[in-house]
Amino acid sequence: MSGEAGKARVAFGVLGPTVAESDGRALALKGPRHRAVLARLVVARRRVVPVAHLVDDLWTDPPPGAVGALQTFVAALRRVLEPDRPPRAPARLLVTDGPGYALRPEPDAVDAWRFETAVGAAAKLPATRALPRLEEALTLWRGPAYAEFEEEDWARGERSRLAELRLQAVERRARTQLALGLAAEAVPDLDVHLAAHPWREDAWWLLALALYRQDRQGDALGVLRRARAVLADQLGVDPGPRLRRLEADILAQEPGLDPPAEPTATAARLWTRTAAAYDRTVAAGARARLETTVSLIRNLAVTGGGGLAAARQHRMEAIVAAEEFGDPDLTARVIGAYDVPAIWTRGDDPELAQRIVGAAERALTALPGDAHDAARCRLLATIALETRGSRAPRGPRAAHEAEGIARRLDDPALLAFALNGAFMQSFTRAGLAARRDEIGAELVELAARHDLVTYEVLGHLIRLQARGALADFAAADRHAAAVDRLAERHELPLAGVFTQWYRALRLAASGQPESAETAYREAAARLDGAGMPGLERGLLPLALLCLRLEHKRTRSERDPGPVEIDPGADWGPYRPWAAPFALLASGRRAEARAALRALPEPPGDLMYEACCCLEAVVALEVGDRGALERARIRLLPAAGELAGAGSGLITLGPVKDHLAGITAALGMT
Repeated sequence: MSGEAGKARVAFGVLGPTVAESDGRALALKGPRHRAVLARLVVARRRVVPVAHLVDDLWTDPPPGAVGALQTFVAALRRVLEPDRPPRAPARLLVTDGPGYALRPEPDAVDAWRFETAVGAAAKLPATRALPRLEEALTLWRGPAYAEFEEEDWARGERSRLAELRLQAVERRARTQLALGLAAEAVPDLDVHLAAHPWREDAWWLLALALYRQDRQGDALGVLRRARAVLADQLGVDPGPRLRRLEADILAQEPGLDPPAEPTATAARLWTRTAAAYDRTVAAGARARLETTVSLIRNLAVTGGGGLAAARQHRMEAIVAAEEFGDPDLTARVIGAYDVPAIWTRGDDPELAQRIVGAAERALTALPGDAHDAARCRLLATIALETRGSRAPRGPRAAHEAEGIARRLDDPALLAFALNGAFMQSFTRAGLAARRDEIGAELVELAARHDLVTYEVLGHLIRLQARGALADFAAADRHAAAVDRLAERHELPLAGVFTQWYRALRLAASGQPESAETAYREAAARLDGAGMPGLERGLLPLALLCLRLEHKRTRSERDPGPVEIDPGADWGPYRPWAAPFALLASGRRAEARAALRALPEPPGDLMYEACCCLEAVVALEVGDRGALERARIRLLPAAGELAGAGSGLITLGPVKDHLAGITAALGMT
């Protein structure tokens, strides 16, 4: 997200004309110069572009007032991009940095960056998972990259690079389709591709092979003859050895040209034929089609970052469609079918969560009171999950009621769903790691007995977090290893995001700050494209702040200086707790004290103890007795835990050490 929690997300599009939008709404960019400034800063990829370079790029012959005009353009862009920014507050998206300006969007907020990430990720995935990533990437293109700046020197290299990457992605998609036995699906796109780019020998090779695999030998040879003519007429060259060898192999009907007899190819063909049969035989408006769609959305959510993001997008559409039938039982089934295990206690889309809770409450009210216990349980568990971190009383009540119903019905899958809701509502105060460890242990045992693989992974992740909070890293290591084994065996790529962050935490907790920082940065790179903004936003700068604070605290020599902090980073929901440190670093102690006093109670989530300890560190620095007393009361129940380690991501050391510092400062014994 760009902006504080709750503020609009700003995204940028350069794969076509340059655009900006906020939560799906196009922003009014005033004119070509404004778009040029924005596009030039996107090209710089978050780096600073000096004012002098911007002036030279915007004007062939800069007028005397060029610098002032540029400042006017930047000011106008800032008003459009951050309309809610208070007067004189520093910009956080289009920032002034040293000699120039930089655009600092999130990694997934620029369509060109998302495209590159998806194509790069697809290259490392098996064909069945690579194909949807490539499809997703190619749908981002609205036209030539930086379409209105084709004559500009500063855009030329990036336009060429992205255009070539797109051509490679089209061909890689076709190659992946062939690997999956989907030759017929590859042909139309290759025809279009070659009409625009007839010099691409790889594309001719792929098209000929795709036709041959459909028993169209004559058409395949015709394509190769056409390739020879085009290459001779347009480039004055003969086909390369690969095309010549393919022609000879087709004439000889070499067995090596046949479709791969692999399980993945067989599965892909089966999927295509079954989906086509379903589409022919089940009426478009049938309720069965809606329920099947929800099942697909649920499965999509655990396939990776693109799948998770797509599942979020389509989930509410399915709920709205179900409500249109006016059947609360159908609505309850559609809502409750999305029992995707959740480990992170901050939602990815708070507005969507509110809408889902509203629909679940409406369905609960409309269900007959004397039946439908399983549907009621799923709705209550959904409410418990979607109200995570909100401190609303409804969440704990819903979790408790769902768990009671599930135990009474003796339904393992239902109980696993309800226990996930209970976990999400187990953050009413600090120091509840032992309770969460019990939930995780029950989930592991229950899921292993009843082959509920995704919940078995969830149980191990919960125990990883809880044992980390209790400083039992040997046990946490075992749970991390179990997660990795299950994730590899069952193709659950998102689970590895959490174990990678956990291993960075282990380095931090063992006093290896340099190695930990490297590990944190590598783990943050993996979050790019993982489809979990509720986890990703602000996490890396928070992890680095905690790492530096803990290193400073445990160093033998006394370091009176402020901790290093980047105030311009995207701190996401953690900005209120980072702001006092930035103020202290710039010598503004009075403002740091005011910021400390303005802090709300941290959300009831996995970062609760860490945020309380951050408050305590600042309170000790500025000598704020009220803040120290508040932190002491909040942290006392967690005296035996490691601050922040319950997240499985970061740590600020033993809570008891923070309490000792607070007690000494308050003159207590």
